[in-house]
Amino acid sequence: MLSKVTICGVDTAGLPKLTAKENDELMRALKAGDMAAREKFIIGNMRLVLSLVKRFWAKNAGADDVFQAGCVGLIKAIDNFDLKFNVKFSTYAVPMILGEIKRYLRDGNSLRVSRSIRDTAYRILKVREGLEERDEEATIGRIAEEMQVKEREVVYALDAISDPISLYEPVYNKSGDALELMDQIYDEKQSEENWAEKVALREAMERLTERERKILQLRYYEGKTQTEISAEVGISQAQVSRLEKNALGSIRKEIS
Repeated sequence: MLSKVTICGVDTAGLPKLTAKENDELMRALKAGDMAAREKFIIGNMRLVLSLVKRFWAKNAGADDVFQAGCVGLIKAIDNFDLKFNVKFSTYAVPMILGEIKRYLRDGNSLRVSRSIRDTAYRILKVREGLEERDEEATIGRIAEEMQVKEREVVYALDAISDPISLYEPVYNKSGDALELMDQIYDEKQSEENWAEKVALREAMERLTERERKILQLRYYEGKTQTEISAEVGISQAQVSRLEKNALGSIRKEIS
């Protein structure tokens, strides 16, 4: 899919780019019933669809079908967009386009989910949307309470229709502010039981040299590779590896 240029008969390399002003003018014109403006707006925003379709190259689905599903989402977004929303069209359109693509991939999956479970899952999504609109936290327990079902039914239904997603996938979007899955992950193991261990670790870190502490900071807190660290610190990758190994060994001795 990645090397494909012509999708659904559209030369994606030649798709036009619209300025924010052009987008705004065309949107106002199409909402007033100008069909020529509508067609130009759709074509001018196909680059947005293409940018989202690229996330699904590894889904083993045909580029034409996925792109077509994305275009359906784009058209739905155009039809439902209201100038009174006071948000950029792309901000409004992205979740709809992604929704259509995921729906296509889900419905085309060889693993079939029963209609009753699907219906339950879609009701859950609707309830979750309602809670979020009221600025309530849409937890599993709160959704189950609202639907008057058991929590395990909510979890089971959502799992049945879910695809693996990136930790950086937006899970909530309001007024242009996106909340990613990564933002909702926390460590449930933090408690008084490991307080002493954390104190010992901090003391062990303080006994390291300044360079060793910097290497561990870059490696395990900032997620950099040894090659990236070597360039930043100004030593070879082999030296970084040796210093990292020695520092970890010293820490293990201190806290064991």
